[in-house]
Amino acid sequence: MGLMDKLRGELIDIVEWLDDSRDTMVWRFPRYQNEIKMGAKLVVRESQTAVFVNEGKIADVFEPGTYTLETRNLPILSTLKGWKYGFNSPFKAEVYFVNTRQFTDMKWGTQNPVILRDAEFGVVRVRAFGAFAARVVDASRLLRELVGTDPQFRTEEVQEYLRQLMVGRLGGALATAGVPLLDLAAHQDAIGRRLAAVLTEELAEVGIAIPKFVIENVSVPPEVEQALDKRTSMGAVGDLDRYTRFQAANAMEAAANNPGGEAGAGIGLGLGMAMGQQMARSMGGGAATQPPPAQPAATQPAAAEPPPLPGQAQWYVGVGGQRQGPYDLGALAEQANAGALGADTLVWRTGMAQWQPAGQVPELASVLASVPPPLPPQ
Repeated sequence: MGLMDKLRGELIDIVEWLDDSRDTMVWRFPRYQNEIKMGAKLVVRESQTAVFVNEGKIADVFEPGTYTLETRNLPILSTLKGWKYGFNSPFKAEVYFVNTRQFTDMKWGTQNPVILRDAEFGVVRVRAFGAFAARVVDASRLLRELVGTDPQFRTEEVQEYLRQLMVGRLGGALATAGVPLLDLAAHQDAIGRRLAAVLTEELAEVGIAIPKFVIENVSVPPEVEQALDKRTSMGAVGDLDRYTRFQAANAMEAAANNPGGEAGAGIGLGLGMAMGQQMARSMGGGAATQPPPAQPAATQPAAAEPPPLPGQAQWYVGVGGQRQGPYDLGALAEQANAGALGADTLVWRTGMAQWQPAGQVPELASVLASVPPPLPPQ
């Protein structure tokens, strides 16, 4: 400082601070060679605390009010300097004004996701962000632990430290809250209050309290959001049975409006049959959607019965360009006896590549052999 600063320091007898910023936590009163006149006025406004520091040691702390700086108002400083009988010359001391209002424009957020274990979704990674308020509750501790000799201590110098501390405690708070992931939004206020209390207790050693901690949002990875969207859609549908019938009715109406389309006709016919079955079940007993429970097995063994006879091959006969049948071997024998089946008659059964004359099929030899020969001419 120059000569003018020295002269101005000799004339000024009011020690005060009018804060024109929104982020200054501590401000040191500037005086030439730190000299303060005996009898000067100290003005400490609401939301302020004045701290006198002499030779690196905190001498006195003043709460809001107006004080005349003399021996009776500075007992500790007077004792340190040995001024037991009063003095009229200026004395040297540093005066720090500490802002004790709430700083509410402070933000926090997780740079990396926090891993949680959820009972419904398993291991989930979440991100969160919000805001918090901080205030100084112990000016002496703040000067000792954080400020030191800084002439102007701003919130930006401590905000990163506070943010890291909060993010470090966030995972534990969410994990111990015992709140499912889907219910976090309803419990954000309670979790925020719990975190504010934990952080205030931990920051007590530096003289800072966290009166308000706000969780604005907790987000999950995109794949978890997609699963939540699907679950929300299913919940919006409600009764799936009623929704299915409603969709079927809409499809039937659309098919009826397009009678010329084969696909529409087929869909309409299928849905009509399904709706008819549904209506029959509803008229027959209401909730017949579940199959009847299986009857318990009989305690007594059933009597031994022979297995069913093997099925006979089914034959088709071509007569006059028309397909007739199916017939078993007995029916073919009757056809042969009646003269409707001969060796030149085309026959076919499952497993044959194409129609063949009956006389060329070995399996029908016995059927054709039973045909009596023609009567001799008379």
